[in-house]
Amino acid sequence: MRVNRAWLGLVILMLPTLLVAMDMTALLLALPRLSADLGASNVEQLWISDGYGLMVAGLVITMGTLGDRIGRRRLLLLGGAAFAALSVVAAFAVSPLMLIVVRALLGVAGATLAPSTLALITNMFRDDGQRGRAIAIWATCQFTGGAIGPVFAGLLLQYFWWGSVFLIAVPAMAVLVLAGPFLLPEFRGSRAGRLDPASVGLSLVAVLLVVYGIKRLAVEGVGVVPAAALVAGAAVGSLFVRRQLRLETPLLDLRLFRNRPFTAVIVALVLAGVAMAGTGLLVTQYLQSVLGHSPFASAVLFAPMGLGVAVGTMTAPALARRMRHTTAIAGGLVTSALGGLSLAAVGGTGALPLVMVGIAVLALGTGPLFALGTGLVVGSVSPERAGSAASMSETGNYLGGSLGFGLLGVLAAVVYRGRAHGTSDSLAGAVAAGRRLPAGQGADLLHTAREAFAASLHVTGVVAAVIFAGSAVLILTMRPATRTASAALPGASSDGWKTSERSGTASPVRGR
Repeated sequence: MRVNRAWLGLVILMLPTLLVAMDMTALLLALPRLSADLGASNVEQLWISDGYGLMVAGLVITMGTLGDRIGRRRLLLLGGAAFAALSVVAAFAVSPLMLIVVRALLGVAGATLAPSTLALITNMFRDDGQRGRAIAIWATCQFTGGAIGPVFAGLLLQYFWWGSVFLIAVPAMAVLVLAGPFLLPEFRGSRAGRLDPASVGLSLVAVLLVVYGIKRLAVEGVGVVPAAALVAGAAVGSLFVRRQLRLETPLLDLRLFRNRPFTAVIVALVLAGVAMAGTGLLVTQYLQSVLGHSPFASAVLFAPMGLGVAVGTMTAPALARRMRHTTAIAGGLVTSALGGLSLAAVGGTGALPLVMVGIAVLALGTGPLFALGTGLVVGSVSPERAGSAASMSETGNYLGGSLGFGLLGVLAAVVYRGRAHGTSDSLAGAVAAGRRLPAGQGADLLHTAREAFAASLHVTGVVAAVIFAGSAVLILTMRPATRTASAALPGASSDGWKTSERSGTASPVRGR
């Protein structure tokens, strides 16, 4: 397709990318108000907030392969139309159960969007430099959307009812559905993997159980339900892996993991998700409960994390022209490690500036990984399998985020309880208890609780730094040792990173 049309198409693809990411986080600020209006219990609130993300994570693999099979533009437009319609229904939900069901269906629609947009970008931009810039813009929208979601939601909630948080998706999806047929090409794979129902079921169940177990672990701590969900998810996941390795055209081509750079990027994406989600969880609570900022002010102060990712991803293509991709990614991850260490020093009167600088530097360094690494993942397969490869990258992001909330959240809770010396189980509990105590005792309790929470933030920052540093070492050590090794991947350079168009052709389909 013509270059100008391709860039206009990219603008259209930015809309669902931005909206899906925003929908993951925008509900956080609206949850208290909608829960009060609908009378949602604590368990219902959990399902309202988690149902969307669970369904996206569970179905993104299936939707990636489905797009390869029936057409990526067709799947994208169907998903966009469904997303807009369901957003209207969610905005006017009249009961918690209704909203839970609609949020789950929104997750199904959302799962069609992310792999379709990324796969279409690989088809629309055949020049390596242009594709790199396009993927960098795509990654910027994805992570910026997650960061500005709470900020935008806070603005809406100041003037409108909680349903307005859902309605912001409608005009954007309307533009996608109306302009998409004219600006986006249709691509489907002539050799795309078949949609094996057993594989679909196994992948969905495995991801849902694992993500649910991790989320319950973050809420409840170690217990029977989270442990059972994780064990069952791992068992179903092993069955899924065995089935994929036996199938000639699997739902998820696990043989790609024989490519060392590909494996390194997927692992690094998961680990980066762990570190960013864990630090994000602790920092947002620190801003509100320790430094005393309102939810909206905290969302604004947290914006440097999203802006850092945006700057990092946008500058990644320029770095790639001056150094090896492995060097750029590893250097960025070392920068992120320094940001994590900055959080370990937070405290005193200069706490707020140090927090903002720390999360900005941490996020900035991940940019090359998200931009260049994602380019490697989708460039490691023939164009007709790009949707399936894109789903691997998305699944890694979702699993990493869930692991971060769960594992680092539990670690922070353990550190907090140890430093609080039994005075409280959580900072929120200490704040509530402090209001019922005499002024002096309440002040002492809050001081102890805030110091304990600061210690948990410090530990989380150090763990994040170790994760980022370890990922940098992984990226540098898992590139092919020889040219012969990299030759197994068509279009790969001597360091295992794609430098020219992969052999193989897509099957363009004319839009009707």
